[in-house]
Amino acid sequence: MHPRKLVLALAAVLATAVLAPPPATAQAFPDRLELPDGFLPEGIALGPGPTAWFGSRADGDIYEVDLRTGAGEIISQGPGTPSVGMKSDRHKRLFVAGGPAGDGRVVSSRTGEIIASYTFTRAASFVNDVVLTKRKAWFTDSSQPQLYGVPLRRNGRPGDPSDVVTLPLSGDWVQGTGFAANGITQTPDRKALLVVNSTLGELHRVNKRTGKTRKVDLGDTSLVNGDGMLLKGRTLYVVQNRLNQIAVLTLDRKGRSGRLVKVITDLDFDVPTTVASFGRWLYLPNARFTTPPTPDTPYWVTRVKR
Repeated sequence: MHPRKLVLALAAVLATAVLAPPPATAQAFPDRLELPDGFLPEGIALGPGPTAWFGSRADGDIYEVDLRTGAGEIISQGPGTPSVGMKSDRHKRLFVAGGPAGDGRVVSSRTGEIIASYTFTRAASFVNDVVLTKRKAWFTDSSQPQLYGVPLRRNGRPGDPSDVVTLPLSGDWVQGTGFAANGITQTPDRKALLVVNSTLGELHRVNKRTGKTRKVDLGDTSLVNGDGMLLKGRTLYVVQNRLNQIAVLTLDRKGRSGRLVKVITDLDFDVPTTVASFGRWLYLPNARFTTPPTPDTPYWVTRVKR
């Protein structure tokens, strides 16, 4: 090739390389995380670190997701009954509520093996959600006015089934019909529990020793369809599942009163049930209760700003 033509050809190649867009790459920390088709998600446990776990209402499988990439896999085969509310601790343990099976279990997120299992009641029940406190893992029952407390030993090791306590709810609590106790967390001062009554739309402060409850003064704010909850400092996030929104409240230190600050919605919501946070983001699995489930029904997790 003539030297001048060679120079022109090289210049054209370089220009094309400069103008060509870089190769496509996957979005880091995607806004939407895909779950397996037909999975029927309900609960979420997140961290420590950018890892989340989701439970299946279909058969209790637990699915692990890397928040950085969205990649995931089943790490624990379910017992054939649902996995609903979940929490993780810093020792790689998942505490899982068993829904209508009336039970709960603790699963190793390292191996997927069941570390401990508990039958809370053999009566009609729906063990719905769980919160980890210093001395106990507390589970709600949406069908009965009571909580179940699993003792936690040194380093958060779950106690024996014989040591589980049943805490009847009294005071201002009205069981009513339909789902009652649903999401659960602690008060900002960590001295009491907060439980949302989904049907009545009330938030209750629960004495961990006696079970006596007092309705939290939220003014005219209703938490109807209240599901999973997340407490960050004195800010309480309450998922209102069928309303496709998150109520964000500021509480006083003792959790006796609060006020609505804002409501978070997103077009990607399709009956979100529970919530967990990583950094400035909230992650919510969409249960899609209004969509008939099939083996091919898609399910996903939505990420929104706090």
